[in-house]
Amino acid sequence: MNPPPWRKGEIVRIEKEADQTHLFRIRIPELEKFEFIPGQHITLELPISEKQSKRLRSFSIASWPDDSNIFELIIVHSEDKASTNYLFTELKPGDEIKLRGPQGRFILPATLDKDIFFICTGTGIAPFRSMLHYIIRNNKPHKNIYLISGTRTSGHLLFHNEFQKLSEDLPLFHYMPVLSREEWAGEKGYVHQVYKRLAKSGQPAYFYLCGWKKMIEEAEKHIL
Repeated sequence: MNPPPWRKGEIVRIEKEADQTHLFRIRIPELEKFEFIPGQHITLELPISEKQSKRLRSFSIASWPDDSNIFELIIVHSEDKASTNYLFTELKPGDEIKLRGPQGRFILPATLDKDIFFICTGTGIAPFRSMLHYIIRNNKPHKNIYLISGTRTSGHLLFHNEFQKLSEDLPLFHYMPVLSREEWAGEKGYVHQVYKRLAKSGQPAYFYLCGWKKMIEEAEKHIL
């Protein structure tokens, strides 16, 4: 299958979501509706190098299909990276950006007939936000959904109030943030002890991983 074409996107809004992390809302003016599958990603081409291969950065879509031509990306600022320096210091609402997508096969199964564990760190929460809202919006039958999100401190939690509200409204959705460097009333440590505790009975389940490389490598030891 041929990759989707390059298009022009327009920055609609940039909002601070957490410490060093912004939510970018982007419109594709040439499309009436931007269609994608929750879990897919977008590739941006940024003017940060003469070589195209060094100008490309991919980000999971953090929003869900809503019949509009707007989507969201959640991006953390790494000061030692030219890509995020450009995104955080150069871009403003109204600016254009070159992009291609959607792409990727990191998507939900056709039937949600098992418990689902969304395990993530940092901005790895993006595809799971998309998937969760898609399930809710389309009234997809499902079993328990566990969102286990790890980060260092409460200042780095992403979409925290949003997920708390969803967990109050949806009996089968369980939001379980985990902090590794701050004492608080919730889960402390790392994501691994949480999903291992919840899945210790060995029930059939779908496991999705997204985030820091070390977290994924460690989780694969326990899940695979």
